[in-house]
Amino acid sequence: MPLPVFRENMDEADLDKMARNANLASNFLKAIGHDGRLMILCHLVTGEKSVTELEDLLSARQAAVSQQLSRLRLEGLIEPRREGKSIYYRLTDDRPKQIMEVVYDLFCRDEDQGEK
Repeated sequence: MPLPVFRENMDEADLDKMARNANLASNFLKAIGHDGRLMILCHLVTGEKSVTELEDLLSARQAAVSQQLSRLRLEGLIEPRREGKSIYYRLTDDRPKQIMEVVYDLFCRDEDQGEK
């Protein structure tokens, strides 16, 4: 079934739904539109990670990772879980995973594709 945005004759209900969700979609895209946040989401697609694990995986300082995690939390893309002194993060739903799969297919699947 084609997406409503690609149909020539959209009905008013489709237009209303798109208008209501445009801000949500825009904020979502802005949140993932940063290389650090994008990489955090890529790592969280494989499962929950501690802040320390993310720092190591990203080769980044704690302050930088925390800043990006804060933005992703604000947008509702990740959620924390405290265990003792450690904080673990996981995806809140499948939206980031679905986007990461598309981004991976477009830019990472074949090395040659990204250089078009």
